[in-house]
Amino acid sequence: MRKQKHLDDLTAQIAHLREENSHIVAGISVTTQQYVTIEGENSVLRAQFLELNQRLNSLNEIVEIAGGFWMETGQGGFYDGVMNPLNLGSYNQTLMASASTVSADVFNCC
Repeated sequence: MRKQKHLDDLTAQIAHLREENSHIVAGISVTTQQYVTIEGENSVLRAQFLELNQRLNSLNEIVEIAGGFWMETGQGGFYDGVMNPLNLGSYNQTLMASASTVSADVFNCC
Protein backbone atom coordinates (compact mmCIF):
# COMPACT_ATOMS: atom_id res chain seq x y z
CA MET A 1 0.00 0.00 0.00
CA ARG A 2 2.86 2.35 0.80
CA LYS A 3 4.41 1.63 -2.57
CA GLN A 4 1.08 2.23 -4.33
CA LYS A 5 0.65 5.58 -2.51
CA HIS A 6 4.21 6.55 -3.41
CA LEU A 7 3.56 5.57 -7.04
CA ASP A 8 0.32 7.63 -7.08
CA ASP A 9 2.16 10.63 -5.61
CA LEU A 10 4.88 10.35 -8.24
CA THR A 11 2.26 10.04 -11.01
CA ALA A 12 0.49 13.18 -9.72
CA GLN A 13 3.82 15.00 -9.55
CA ILE A 14 4.60 13.97 -13.14
CA ALA A 15 1.21 15.31 -14.31
CA HIS A 16 1.79 18.58 -12.43
CA LEU A 17 5.32 18.98 -13.86
CA ARG A 18 4.10 18.24 -17.40
CA GLU A 19 1.40 20.90 -17.05
CA GLU A 20 3.91 23.39 -15.68
CA ASN A 21 6.31 22.52 -18.51
CA SER A 22 3.60 23.15 -21.15
CA HIS A 23 2.89 26.58 -19.59
CA ILE A 24 6.60 27.42 -19.70
CA VAL A 25 6.90 26.29 -23.33
CA ALA A 26 3.87 28.41 -24.27
CA GLY A 27 5.40 31.39 -22.45
CA ILE A 28 8.68 30.90 -24.30
CA SER A 29 6.82 30.77 -27.61
CA VAL A 30 4.99 34.04 -26.89
CA THR A 31 8.20 35.69 -25.73
CA THR A 32 10.03 34.51 -28.85
CA GLN A 33 7.31 35.97 -31.09
CA GLN A 34 7.47 39.28 -29.20
CA TYR A 35 11.26 39.28 -29.52
CA VAL A 36 11.10 38.73 -33.29
CA THR A 37 8.52 41.53 -33.65
CA ILE A 38 10.54 43.97 -31.55
CA GLU A 39 13.77 43.05 -33.33
CA GLY A 40 12.07 43.85 -36.65
CA GLU A 41 10.86 47.19 -35.30
CA ASN A 42 14.35 47.94 -34.01
CA SER A 43 15.81 47.23 -37.44
CA VAL A 44 13.39 49.71 -39.00
CA LEU A 45 14.19 52.28 -36.31
CA ARG A 46 17.95 51.79 -36.81
CA ALA A 47 17.56 52.35 -40.56
CA GLN A 48 15.44 55.46 -39.94
CA PHE A 49 17.98 56.72 -37.43
CA LEU A 50 20.82 56.31 -39.91
CA GLU A 51 18.86 58.08 -42.65
CA LEU A 52 17.83 60.94 -40.36
CA ASN A 53 21.37 61.23 -39.03
CA GLN A 54 22.70 61.54 -42.60
CA ARG A 55 20.07 64.16 -43.40
CA LEU A 56 20.94 66.05 -40.22
CA ASN A 57 24.62 66.02 -41.14
CA SER A 58 23.75 67.31 -44.63
CA LEU A 59 21.61 70.08 -43.17
CA ASN A 60 24.39 71.02 -40.75
CA GLU A 61 26.80 71.24 -43.69
CA ILE A 62 24.34 73.43 -45.60
CA VAL A 63 23.89 75.72 -42.60
CA GLU A 64 27.66 75.88 -42.15
CA ILE A 65 28.21 76.72 -45.84
CA ALA A 66 25.32 79.20 -45.90
CA GLY A 67 26.56 80.84 -42.71
CA GLY A 68 30.00 81.27 -44.24
CA PHE A 69 28.49 82.70 -47.42
CA TRP A 70 26.47 85.31 -45.57
CA MET A 71 29.41 86.20 -43.38
CA GLU A 72 31.63 86.67 -46.47
CA THR A 73 29.08 88.81 -48.32
CA GLY A 74 28.34 90.87 -45.23
CA GLN A 75 24.60 90.35 -45.49
CA GLY A 76 24.45 89.01 -41.93
CA GLY A 77 21.11 87.21 -42.02
CA PHE A 78 18.93 84.69 -43.80
CA TYR A 79 16.48 85.75 -46.49
CA ASP A 80 13.12 84.06 -46.96
CA GLY A 81 12.85 84.06 -50.76
CA VAL A 82 11.23 87.48 -51.11
CA MET A 83 14.32 89.19 -49.72
CA ASN A 84 12.92 89.89 -46.25
CA PRO A 85 15.73 89.51 -43.74
CA LEU A 86 15.16 87.13 -40.88
CA ASN A 87 17.28 88.31 -38.00
CA LEU A 88 17.97 85.00 -36.34
CA GLY A 89 21.08 86.07 -34.46
CA SER A 90 22.54 82.59 -34.03
CA TYR A 91 21.82 81.03 -37.41
CA ASN A 92 24.96 78.90 -37.38
CA GLN A 93 23.96 76.69 -34.47
CA THR A 94 24.16 72.93 -34.98
CA LEU A 95 20.80 71.31 -35.69
CA MET A 96 19.76 68.64 -33.20
CA ALA A 97 17.23 65.87 -33.82
CA SER A 98 15.06 64.09 -31.32
CA ALA A 99 13.00 60.93 -31.84
CA SER A 100 10.09 62.58 -30.05
CA THR A 101 9.99 65.55 -32.43
CA VAL A 102 10.87 63.94 -35.77
CA SER A 103 8.14 62.13 -37.64
CA ALA A 104 8.92 59.78 -40.51
CA ASP A 105 6.31 61.61 -42.62
CA VAL A 106 8.16 64.93 -42.32
CA PHE A 107 10.88 63.86 -44.74
CA ASN A 108 8.80 61.84 -47.20
CA CYS A 109 8.99 64.23 -50.12
CA CYS A 110 9.88 61.84 -52.95
